[in-house]
Amino acid sequence: MPKKMKDEEAYGRIVTVLKKKTEGTTVADLVAATALPLEKVKELVPVASDEFGGRLQVTESGEILFSFPNGFRSKYRGFAPTLRRILSVLSKAAIVVGTMLFKVWIAVMLVGYFFLFMAIALVALAASVAVSASSSSDNRSSSRRGGGMGGLFLATRIFDLIIRIWFYSEITKSWNGDYGVRAAKPRRKPLHQAVFSFVFGDGDPNADWDTREKKAVISYIQANRGAISLPEFMALTGLGPREAEERITVYLVEFAGSPEATKDGTIVYRFDDLMRRADKKDRSFFALSAPIKRLKTFSSNTRKMNGWFLALNGINLLFGGYFLTMALGIGPIVSQAQITGSTYLYAVALAIFSGAADPVSFISLVLGAVPIAFAALFYAIPFVRRQRERKENAAVKNENLRKEAYRRIWDTPRKVSPASFNPVAEESKPDDIEAARERVIKELGSYSNPEVEIADDGKPLYSFPELEHERKALAEYRAEIKEADSELGETVFDSHA
Repeated sequence: MPKKMKDEEAYGRIVTVLKKKTEGTTVADLVAATALPLEKVKELVPVASDEFGGRLQVTESGEILFSFPNGFRSKYRGFAPTLRRILSVLSKAAIVVGTMLFKVWIAVMLVGYFFLFMAIALVALAASVAVSASSSSDNRSSSRRGGGMGGLFLATRIFDLIIRIWFYSEITKSWNGDYGVRAAKPRRKPLHQAVFSFVFGDGDPNADWDTREKKAVISYIQANRGAISLPEFMALTGLGPREAEERITVYLVEFAGSPEATKDGTIVYRFDDLMRRADKKDRSFFALSAPIKRLKTFSSNTRKMNGWFLALNGINLLFGGYFLTMALGIGPIVSQAQITGSTYLYAVALAIFSGAADPVSFISLVLGAVPIAFAALFYAIPFVRRQRERKENAAVKNENLRKEAYRRIWDTPRKVSPASFNPVAEESKPDDIEAARERVIKELGSYSNPEVEIADDGKPLYSFPELEHERKALAEYRAEIKEADSELGETVFDSHA
């Protein structure tokens, strides 16, 4: 790749599309396949042709067909280009590895601290049993006996908790309770991925939405002689009239479009440059069939698995709070009298980490502050994310409903019943669908005044005569567009001839 190339992501998308093409491709074809702005494609395609020795065919209309009969071997070879490619691969690999290590770290923090606390509890249990056995034959050490029994009770309860949790076997194994036979093991998600899924989710299913939406709109424009109306654009994007007017202005800039008026003054948006293509395959439906946004899911884990993660984190939080409280409140234990039922586990931890330069500070930080901070974030991040996702999903449902409603109204502008906006997909069903239906009518009414009549059942029916008129005017306008104007014509120049 040339040194001055800055837009590597866009360039990579163009090259990827070109590699899939077996015949000549125009700029309009590449725009439709990548959803990149027209000028950006015009800028980068010649660069790709130069780098990979492309074939250029000029047609009678002046359009250039780009093809690569000799494959995609870059002319940029040698140490510097090779180093850039290696560094690019390494940077991508570093991101992948870094992401994986971050996921592993979260799982290690959750499970590692749990096992660390359980290990301390088991040591405390063993020590408590030994102390209790010794003190039962030594009546002279009543204070020790009190501490031992307190510690034994606490450690016993902790040990009982360990038995009850048995967490990972319960998370990942399935059991046929009717017959007592272990069922075939389903494919299990790695633990670090499951923990990450609970905390951060599984990614945004609509991360590529801008590209998907643009491809759908471009395909519809190309399937309809290069012209589109604002109501059609609204049905494809799910935007209200005001937002749609702002967004289609962006399309006009990015794809060299222009607003035009029909004979009766109806505004039509025309994109002639998108029609100069070699690939005549229709990638859209003639009717307004728009892609819909997907809902975000909190986690792909089962509820049971997430419940175990919450429980483990809660245990870590309790232990962390206990050790931090003991370290700040008790400090070093200098006498046997300080060892009581409540401080016994802390005393055992001090003995275990007595080799540290400052055991009290070590416990307050490593067994107290760090697990508390981690546990707080482990609870807070999913909570905040869930609240945000609920709002985003509500917006997605309303947008998808608008697409279906606008399409139905555009197809049949007369006697529209809001109850007919009855989507099947969950992604298009707002929680309060009745209110959402009414909002759709009001929003569209700001663009085209509806006529209202009452049906026999007492419910209102809405008619949009202005939309009906606009639909007819658009059909007449499209009929006057000559498809021959977008024909490429014969090849008049071939760089490989």
